[in-house]
Amino acid sequence: MRFLLIVLALLALPASARTVVDSAGRTVEIPDEVNTVFAAGPPAAILVYTMKPEALTGWPRALRPEEQDYIAEPYRDLPETGRITGRGGEANLERVLQIKPDLIIDFGSVRDTYIDLANRVQEQTGIPYLLIDGRFENTAAAMRIVGEALGVPERGEALATDVEATFKRIDAMLADVPEEERPRVYLARGPDGLETGMKGSINTEIIERAGGRNVADDGGATRGLVQSSIEQVIVANPDTIVTWDPNFYSKVFDDPLWQGIDALRDGRVHLSPTAPFGWIDRPPSVNRMMGLIWMAGLLYPERWDGDLREDTRAFYKLYYHVDLSDEELGRLLEWTQGRSPM
Repeated sequence: MRFLLIVLALLALPASARTVVDSAGRTVEIPDEVNTVFAAGPPAAILVYTMKPEALTGWPRALRPEEQDYIAEPYRDLPETGRITGRGGEANLERVLQIKPDLIIDFGSVRDTYIDLANRVQEQTGIPYLLIDGRFENTAAAMRIVGEALGVPERGEALATDVEATFKRIDAMLADVPEEERPRVYLARGPDGLETGMKGSINTEIIERAGGRNVADDGGATRGLVQSSIEQVIVANPDTIVTWDPNFYSKVFDDPLWQGIDALRDGRVHLSPTAPFGWIDRPPSVNRMMGLIWMAGLLYPERWDGDLREDTRAFYKLYYHVDLSDEELGRLLEWTQGRSPM
């Protein structure tokens, strides 16, 4: 088997190449022309689709029917490829070599674990592997690196400029808002709403970037996802709750345990869209830019100069290559503004 991998790796080597320095500082030789890309995980798949959809060899997880309307038609039925990184990685190197991509891209952490993985996969397959920093603040830089790598630098620059303009709007909006006056926000994950992301986690970046105070804050001692209790949520008493889970959203308004929380009393529980990708963190890729726009309008309706319907249409056209119909837009935004108090 190892001999077969080596032979296939040699066959995969590009005839001519150029060098790219990725986010981990690795100098990688890639083909002069990149026509096919294997996405190492869902965040990378979204990044590649956004940048150059015709290069994407498949989705790590096949799109569900409710997601397909929000993807350009030629790419709705791309095959399921599995993933190299993250939980539940199913793609093995033989599968990657069967596809024979010009390039592998991973978009996320650039910790040593992922650098080692990139180096190992590249060595064993002979396929160049770029590791791109997926931190939210690095989004524009990621766009430029990937745009250059895929031979579409103008596209990369256009998307990077759009990202920077949105960040600039957020900064201007928040410039004179003291920290203590900013909305207190809780991210309710899962059907019971009791999984959340701690302040500073990748899961809550858009909340904090939009000027919300994440109530799941222990001063930085804990990062990532945690399991909370209803007692902790009651004590934190957020004035705004956001969730992507429709099961939690459908039940929370009738659950007596949640009724004393300000967010419930004021009708400020909001269901985030998840088609074709989550607006909050599922997965944490460039899809979060739409979530940031939505979140800014939720938290600062008097300050944020925007129209959610028109902003959504524009984002889906620019990033996802689709023109939304009124019906598609209505389905997407049905519960984003919350429900009236009961």
